Amino acid sequence: MTKSIPQEERQRAQELHEILNRANYQYYVLDTPELPDAEYDRCLRELQALESEYPALVTSDSPTQRVGAEPLAAFTQIRHEMPMLSLDNAFNDEEMEDFDRRIHDRLNSSEPVEYACEPKLDGIAVSLLYRSGILERAATRGDGTVGEDITQNVRTIYSVPLKLLADDVPEVLEVRGEIYMPKAGFDALNEKAREAGEKGFVNPRNAAAGSLRQLDSRITAQRPLELCVYSIGIVEGGDLPARHSEVLEQLNRWGFRINSEMAVAENIQACLEYYRKLGEKRAQLPYDIDGIVFKVNSIPLQKRLGFVARAPRWATAYKFPAQEEMTRLLDVEFRVGRTGAVTPVARLEPVFVGGVTVSNATLHNRDEIARLGVKIGDTVIIRRAGDVIPQVVSVVESRRPADARNIEFPEHCPVCDSPVEATPGEAVARCSGGLICSAQRKQAIKHFASRKAMDIDGLGDKLVEQLVDEGLLNSVSGLFHLSLEPLVGLERMGEKSAQNLLDALEKSKKTTLPKFLYALGIREVGEATARNLARHFGDLDQLMQADTEALQQVEDVGPVVAHYVAEFFEQPHNLEEIAALQQAGVHWEAETQEEGSQPLAGQTWVLTGKLETLSRSEAKDYLQRLGAKVAGSVSANTHTVVAGPGAGSKLNKARDLNLPVLDEDGLMDMLRQQGIEI
Repeated sequence: MTKSIPQEERQRAQELHEILNRANYQYYVLDTPELPDAEYDRCLRELQALESEYPALVTSDSPTQRVGAEPLAAFTQIRHEMPMLSLDNAFNDEEMEDFDRRIHDRLNSSEPVEYACEPKLDGIAVSLLYRSGILERAATRGDGTVGEDITQNVRTIYSVPLKLLADDVPEVLEVRGEIYMPKAGFDALNEKAREAGEKGFVNPRNAAAGSLRQLDSRITAQRPLELCVYSIGIVEGGDLPARHSEVLEQLNRWGFRINSEMAVAENIQACLEYYRKLGEKRAQLPYDIDGIVFKVNSIPLQKRLGFVARAPRWATAYKFPAQEEMTRLLDVEFRVGRTGAVTPVARLEPVFVGGVTVSNATLHNRDEIARLGVKIGDTVIIRRAGDVIPQVVSVVESRRPADARNIEFPEHCPVCDSPVEATPGEAVARCSGGLICSAQRKQAIKHFASRKAMDIDGLGDKLVEQLVDEGLLNSVSGLFHLSLEPLVGLERMGEKSAQNLLDALEKSKKTTLPKFLYALGIREVGEATARNLARHFGDLDQLMQADTEALQQVEDVGPVVAHYVAEFFEQPHNLEEIAALQQAGVHWEAETQEEGSQPLAGQTWVLTGKLETLSRSEAKDYLQRLGAKVAGSVSANTHTVVAGPGAGSKLNKARDLNLPVLDEDGLMDMLRQQGIEI
């Protein structure tokens, strides 16, 4: 006999549904969480307890029903009630202009056509069917006519609403979108696989597809998947706006994530400008895109234009240059870095990928070569994203030639012939030569002079190599003893260039303690750790005298980093080099030790758009010196946004959240008021 449910418990269950659904929407769709995690957990546990006591309260749209169904034996097939069509592609501006011309010809109009512009996410196309606002089923695109039923797996994705957030939804609503894996989630998933000795995924799209095709939805639930919607299919019993962009905004209000980079272009030239703008920031986006989808924004015009074959006449995808390509690994060379790390570099048959011709790619280390199972002569897939160093991501084993050779790590340094040593527990092998190895010396000087370190303008990599090779430079402190006459004698170095370099070296002597610590190149000490060390100890002498126990009191410094820092300051030649740098005039102002006394302590700032007086790194450094955390995205926890020309979605989000916004002049005034000399 079914236990009767008191009205009070029934109402409370409904309240908890609404609280949890709203919290999911704010967290996973709007990126503006309001409900603390602890309160969310309490509400979820309370609902679970109610449903346990009164099983009749369990409904398909309950927030408790995202995970836990028994594994499937196989996927069943679903026939789409409206075909999921593919898109025609454009690969250059001329093809886009031809697309626009065909639109005008078919409409018999010379008036500009408005287009909706959306990044083309590199994921898996899906269809979600809602009946009376409740998710009924989800299916892959398949061949466009028949797809696979992936309802159980899709229910585990928190950006997929199980119940829509309004009462004005159509009786039947089919929503179409892309399920994808953000870059950060993909990296974490592969890192976890490596730690477990398992093979990782080739790319985020591959990872998303593999996650969706798990017969056990509990595995899918552990994967960091997201849904972004881009269109609708069948609609019954309701009206939707007459512009595509407004339809997406309506879907967003009902509970779906839409792409924050979406825009409306008034004509084809604005479309091309949008394409170039997104292309420039493509590598910085938190997800992979492989192009831009342009759609005629007017839905009545879409209906007039109709379809051809398996694609709509009113839409096209302007593809970016491929980020993955196939080529042949011809040989492997070994480079030596500033810490002595010996890195294998693949020499490739040149291939055009990611907008450039690539002939080299990193293989990282011995463990990565073993994981990939790669050999010299193999056909490999390489990946390049933006400015990221190209890397080999997989091997096409079916194309392995009979004469493929194993990759042998050198026992002696390829530069100085010192023994190559491997520390137990580390994947990286290192040259033991130290500064007698010219490769390490060159890399140490390049790092010291780099923008985030001492920022010595004009001291590029080629010049460093030339100075070391000519015997003019043997240490970082030697930079400050260079003189005009020997510099002028170098190839392609005139008197003006030489003097500019000397002026830049003089200017760089005034720095900050965090920058100086970072410039020293201590193993595992990046910008953030250098800043934490400087803030904690406030003074270089105190830091140099600290033992590993004292060092581990610093935020984010564990036993490994503490060991490297203490070991660095125990080496006589490092102490001699620091003394020589200070004698040469390198100096900095004292750091503030107590973070709470810093004027921006506890505040999160975001920089967006182009800064014209300061570089982004300079602005970030000044804010961090005042105690602020500088984040890459805007949220309800952001204190202030600094917006320069060209600021886009981050500025819009800041305005939506009523956050303080400064332009560059306002930032400069604030910095000066805090005693920062600019």
